Amino acid sequence: MTTTTHATGKATTHKSHLGLAILALGMGGFGIGVTEFAMMGLLKEVEVGLNIGTPEAGHLISAYALGVVVGAPILAAVGAKLPRKYLALGLMLFFSIANLTSFIAPDYGSMLVSRFAAGLPHGAFFGVAAVIAASLVAPTKRGWAISMVMAGLTVANVIGVPFATWLGQAFGWRLLFVLVGALGLVTLGLIWKFVPFQKAHADASIRRELGALKRAQVWLAILIGIVGFGGFFATYTYIAHTMTSVAGIPSAFLPFVVALYGLGMVAGNIVGGRIADKSVMGTIYRVLPGIAVALVVYAIAVHWPWSAFVMVFVVGAAGAMLVPALQTRLLDASPDAPSLASSLNHAALNVANALGAFLGGLVIAWGWGYVAPALVGAVLAVLGLGVAGLSGMLERKRPLAP
Repeated sequence: MTTTTHATGKATTHKSHLGLAILALGMGGFGIGVTEFAMMGLLKEVEVGLNIGTPEAGHLISAYALGVVVGAPILAAVGAKLPRKYLALGLMLFFSIANLTSFIAPDYGSMLVSRFAAGLPHGAFFGVAAVIAASLVAPTKRGWAISMVMAGLTVANVIGVPFATWLGQAFGWRLLFVLVGALGLVTLGLIWKFVPFQKAHADASIRRELGALKRAQVWLAILIGIVGFGGFFATYTYIAHTMTSVAGIPSAFLPFVVALYGLGMVAGNIVGGRIADKSVMGTIYRVLPGIAVALVVYAIAVHWPWSAFVMVFVVGAAGAMLVPALQTRLLDASPDAPSLASSLNHAALNVANALGAFLGGLVIAWGWGYVAPALVGAVLAVLGLGVAGLSGMLERKRPLAP
């Protein structure tokens, strides 16, 4: 009886520590989500504060995205020999300091540099956080663990971004960076306290990590993310214009619309993690056509306010379902270089952000209207499905290494 009680208590303690470790990593994702998306809601305040125009203010967002794309592979490879916990701590410290420098940046040029610097650890942190989370659970629960880390990013869109936007509008836009810096410091403490120490792989090296880039399946997984997820961003980028100009929703309701999108992302992320545990490629094969259908229905439903609200949630959920499966696919495609492969998913998603925004803006400029980006997104999702089909065909000929 005593032995059973002791074993049960030990299992409960392990589950508690596991939950706190994943919470710590998810908190980092929450801070990253706030700094990435809240800038979009504070652009007008930034323009006035720095005495710049809208295009220049938009470049601050582009600078962050460029930092993500550049930093993800470089920092993940350079940090390959470090124990994963220490790498995560170093990346979050870098992130916190970079955001605090944005608070004191005196002019546009220095702000541009600081935003680029803040983006550098983004992808590498998510990459190593996903690897840590996956290593803490059974192989059959990796998708769930990764989705819980990514939940920080999705929850940020529901809670953190609206709060940061209000804070910046009410008390000064630079306080956004103080808030994010504080979240980063809290994350440092949580990771230090709750994430278990794991030695670096004995054969870990920059060359070993960069070896992931030689694998066709890694590049195909990245391409699925860039093309398939581009439709999500093509729609999200212009959602404010679509809701006000097409659905006829007052601009005062836009925070509610964004929150609905964020709630959809939270739900989709959780469901996506669960179904990815059953079949990674099966999830990708099902979710991409689901995204395409959701975007086509959205383009029709957005002409009426209530159906627009429903489809905003559905599109957010459909897009977020794809992320845990893509993250897991990259881990499977490069088991000997997991940090780099995993971080590349976030570089791919930021390229998808740029691609979707560009193509969506292009069709609007051609006079096709604000629903056109959603239809472009549906086409991109179908093209992503084609890339996934090619990946699956190659895998049948040459299975992934265990």
